[in-house]
Amino acid sequence: MDQLLPCSNKASYNGPCYNLRFLRNYLKLYPLADTRAHLAIAIMSKKVKALDDWIRTEFRSINTELEEMYFKKKQMSPDGGGKLATFLQKSGNNFIEPLLVEGNTDQGFENSFDVLGNVGLFMASCRRHGITDPSREASSPLRAASTLAMHIAASLGVVPRFTSSHLQTHNFAKNGTFKTFTSLEDERVFVEYNTRGVVNYIRCSDSLRQIVPLGVSHPVTFDCLKGAKNALEEVFRSNVSLAEQLNVGRFFYSVRPYYKPHKVGRLTFRGANAGDFAGINLIDLLLGVCEANDPYYSQLITEKLLFMPPTDQVLLRDCLRHKSLMFNFLELAKSGVLSASVKKNLRMFLDVCDMHGKVATQHHDVFVNRFIQHPAAAMDPDNIEDLTASGPPLAELVKSLAVLRDMRATTPPRDGVSTRYNDILFLKTAAS
Repeated sequence: MDQLLPCSNKASYNGPCYNLRFLRNYLKLYPLADTRAHLAIAIMSKKVKALDDWIRTEFRSINTELEEMYFKKKQMSPDGGGKLATFLQKSGNNFIEPLLVEGNTDQGFENSFDVLGNVGLFMASCRRHGITDPSREASSPLRAASTLAMHIAASLGVVPRFTSSHLQTHNFAKNGTFKTFTSLEDERVFVEYNTRGVVNYIRCSDSLRQIVPLGVSHPVTFDCLKGAKNALEEVFRSNVSLAEQLNVGRFFYSVRPYYKPHKVGRLTFRGANAGDFAGINLIDLLLGVCEANDPYYSQLITEKLLFMPPTDQVLLRDCLRHKSLMFNFLELAKSGVLSASVKKNLRMFLDVCDMHGKVATQHHDVFVNRFIQHPAAAMDPDNIEDLTASGPPLAELVKSLAVLRDMRATTPPRDGVSTRYNDILFLKTAAS
């Protein structure tokens, strides 16, 4: 923040003024009419920084202390009346209300999206500690936070709450430490390894997107497919490490509760989901293992679109315009004998599909079953309905996730679930 930002002429200035030295130099060059506007930007930046500093320090310390209290009692749903939780609410409001009064949140995407994330983390924390609860409220009692979140979200075209991107792909680390709700080691591990998985999924999707203008028979397509496979193998290895290091009880009782649905204004928004980024869906659609005209999958895309950053939304919409790689390989295979080079590409394509299915199965069998279903089985039945981040009952959520797993793994079709199983068998024969 203390770096001097260059400004050789007025037209070149397109960002906020982050320090007074720059402001003084700027005002020497330009009329007093600009003074108030740029001084407001400087003040705005200080208020943004104050909220961010609080989120990274006191906010995290308070949550950690509360989690230690809850964990000792295995307490799932706090009543929200504790003095420490109330102090957290009042402290957060002290930083958020001045930002709402300032009203100027349009200082570039990264700045606005980061402010939305910090406000969202605060609101999610209040939900976790029972300060808010959508089941008992017509609207959120966090009026300033709701208003600011809706203001920013409307300008960006996203949901007005924190999403997984705020803790993964848009979580700026300071001195090696990124933002988390608590300082618990298990939350750090969870966020770090989820970010690794997401980054490698994005690597995979980027490799597959390069194939679209080249075509599936291009010799360089093999290299792109190999890169996609390598990235998926990294996701698999990252998941193994996460499962080895993450404590089931700590995740279930001290990490997962921050991802619950809560109200922003009068509307309830589902909790953040680790899959709320475009990369995983780009892989589904580009490979062709999932199709946009499938009623289950199209519903999934529609529901998650606004939980993605705007740039991800653009990528996903663009992907929907293209035919899948599977479609193109099927057309070639049905048209006649494939050349040796095309068969080489096809075999690598099938390897990528297989790896994508293995990671999907791993996620369901390891994380959904071990880290959610099993500990939930030991819970008080009265708390089961308040368990999932997405909102529906656990049994319904698990059933829905199993459908997605089977589509990605191209398992044999079953009642109500269509997969590309037969197309994969045909392509395997064509590649031999």
